Formats: sequence, C-alpha cells, structure tokens
Amino acid sequence: MNFEVRTLRWYIAVAEELHFARAAKTLNIARTKLSGAVIELEAELGYPLFVPGASPTQLTAEGAEFLATARVLVEQEDERLRDETALKIAQLQTLVVGYTEGVTPTKWTRIWADRFPGVTLELVPSTVDTQLPMLHEASIDVGFVRLPVDRTGLSVIGLYEEVPVVVVPKDHAVAAFDRIDIADLADEHLLQEPDTVPEWAALATEIIDGSRLPLPPVTSSSELMEYVAAGLGIAVLPQSIARLNARKDLVYRPIDGVAGSHIALAWLADKTTENVEEFLGIVRGRSVRSSRGANAEPSSTRTASKKAAAKKKAQPDRSGKPQRKAPTRGKPKR
Repeated sequence: MNFEVRTLRWYIAVAEELHFARAAKTLNIARTKLSGAVIELEAELGYPLFVPGASPTQLTAEGAEFLATARVLVEQEDERLRDETALKIAQLQTLVVGYTEGVTPTKWTRIWADRFPGVTLELVPSTVDTQLPMLHEASIDVGFVRLPVDRTGLSVIGLYEEVPVVVVPKDHAVAAFDRIDIADLADEHLLQEPDTVPEWAALATEIIDGSRLPLPPVTSSSELMEYVAAGLGIAVLPQSIARLNARKDLVYRPIDGVAGSHIALAWLADKTTENVEEFLGIVRGRSVRSSRGANAEPSSTRTASKKAAAKKKAQPDRSGKPQRKAPTRGKPKR
C-alpha cells in the first residue's frame, strides 16, 4: 500500500498533538483540510485511527500501531531526500571528465582549477571501446571522445582533427621518407581491421588477392606496437597515440590520402549541467570575462557602471555651466 508522505506527516502531527486545531495551526493548513486528509487515510486503511466522538482526541489501538509505521515511512523518505540532496551537492562540487587515448587535457584542467577552485575536476582515462559506455552509465559527466560515435542521447561538439600516421620498424623502407602516400602501403600487412583504414583496404593487395592473414589478438595500443616492432606488419594511428606509445625501435610518418581522426566533446543531452557548460566554454576558449563562473563580473554590475559613467559625463561643472568640449588637435583652418 502506497501512502502520500505529506498525508503521513499530517497524521503524525495530529496523533502527537491529539488536537486537530492545534495540529492544523502547526502545519499552517485549514482544519477542514486536515480532517479530510485523515478521513481519506482511514478509508484507505479500512479502520479508524481516532476514537469517534472522543474528547479530548484519542488514538485507537490501530491508530497507535499505524503511528509507528507512519514514522518509519516518513523517516525513510527523509533519508532518501537527504541522500538525493547530498548527491546533488557532490555533483555540483565535482566534475568528472573522461579523455580517450591520445588526448592531453592538462591545459584545460589547469584553467579550470584557476577559475573554479571550489569545484574538483577528476580525470578518468578511456578508450575508443569504453568512451561511450562511460558516458551512458554516467560514470563521467563529459568526455573527450574519438569520432565517429553513436550520437543517440548525446550532445557532441567537434574540437580538432588529428593527423594520421603509419607506424613501422626503424629499419623499414618507409622510415627513409618524411611522409608517405597511402598507395605506397598497398603491399603492406595492416595489423588492424581493414575497416579502420578504409583507404588502405580499397588498395590492399592482400585483400584483393585473398592472401590476408588472421590478426593476432590486440587489447591495447602498446600491444599493437609490440607486434609492429616484431616486424609482423604496420599500424595506422592518430599521431597523438603514436607519440604516446613511441619507442626507440619504431618510427611513424604522416600519411597522405587517409582521413584524419576527429576529437570531440560529448555528454548526455539531458545532463547538461552548469559545470559541463563551463568546461565546454573553457575548452572552446571562453575568456574569464565571458565565463559565467564566480570570478566573472555580473552583467548587472557592468551595466550600472556604464550608466553611472555616462551620467557623470553629462553633468555640468560646479559653476553650473556645461563643460566645453576639449579642442581637437590638428592643423588650423585657413
């Protein structure tokens, strides 16, 4: 049986006062409204809570027993509300930011710390495979993600594009060039799924002639680098990931003819909090003056200051005469 918590609170007040008028005054409601709520509660329960016609007001045995139940139910609701409030406060005081492999958010976190010292920013690393689940499970508030992603339920704003590079052993022929065209890699074995580099897949000899070998199990970029270093094939990655996993026995070169990798900010569309908006502003270069943070000057203050300055400029001097406009410098008229 589900009871309205407000009605339970009202019943508890009457049961403790044993006086409808005093209870109504304490609750700041009309006595008739209070009496009607108790009558409805009794009808819902199927038994009287107060002895009919008793003066002063008396609880029935069932009423006394239900009073204990009502107090427990109200306390449970109060505890739930306290937990919700504490969670909301914690969410306002903390911003959790995910960042996919290759992204370095240090610059933005430093700016955040300067502008919002009262709000802790937590960084959580992610991968292409985990970046979306972390958002949908609300384990992060906002994330730097690598596109493409399924945008259902998300707000996504593109930030920048990364240069694609090919990673090869140090003694590979590609190492002799400053950059390479994708067509020059047609005879190479790619240690990734072909659909990750469709431009290569369209030209790859091993796909055309059906000689492509099964891929070894790869669970991380560092593991992929191990296979490249062992001479088992090449890898095509965003430059930031290649740099992050750089090794002395490997080199990477920019590739022409391959689409770049796009980085974006993403968050749940229905969780666009003020903290998320502030962080988005920082990443997109919003200045301190345009920020809505605590250090920003309120617009009402700026408007009042401008009005005061304009009014002072229009006032006459102490002699009562309007102030003359200062002469402009320049050549005298002939």
